[in-house]
Amino acid sequence: MKFILASASPRRREILTQIGMEFEVMPACGEEVVHDANPAEAVMDLSRQKAEEIAGKRAAEETPEVIIGADTVVYAEGRILGKPQEEREAYAMLSMLQGSSHTVYTGVTLIVRRQDQVNVHSFYEETRVTMYPMSEKELRAYIATKEPFDKAGGYGIQGRCAIFIREICGDYNTVVGLPAARMYQELAALGIAISPKIC
Repeated sequence: MKFILASASPRRREILTQIGMEFEVMPACGEEVVHDANPAEAVMDLSRQKAEEIAGKRAAEETPEVIIGADTVVYAEGRILGKPQEEREAYAMLSMLQGSSHTVYTGVTLIVRRQDQVNVHSFYEETRVTMYPMSEKELRAYIATKEPFDKAGGYGIQGRCAIFIREICGDYNTVVGLPAARMYQELAALGIAISPKIC
């Protein structure tokens, strides 16, 4: 079975490599459009948009394959937070998150193509994250690293912001961007092994 990651995220690539999956990267390029205010539904829909874009491009391929689409958002104070586009937006997000708790949602869509059958399967995971308070100086210094600008909520738990993470409740990899353990279970239920090294 061939695996294709419909994402340019280096974090997702690292997670798949970590679990022993051999895969190709074909990033979805379409505009991400949120159709639902519910964060769980939103991330599943966004992940489905990515996976379906790549599936459409590969419709003529005959090799059995699994296309993996994933999307992550932060949910705080009743708002869905995506990736900040500028310093002011990053500052607003981090000011909201510091010193409090929020929830990170990652949605995953698996499009399984075997012979003439196509199976679309979506799920999500959520993890609660609590951050230590950040001073004005710390906020500005972190934003100056430019790390916030390609990450949901404006921070990377696996990066320099790790020093401000007080605790998490749930799967760490959900916060990074791909709940590998849940994905493994979902693939196993579909009769798909991610690696010949794992039974």
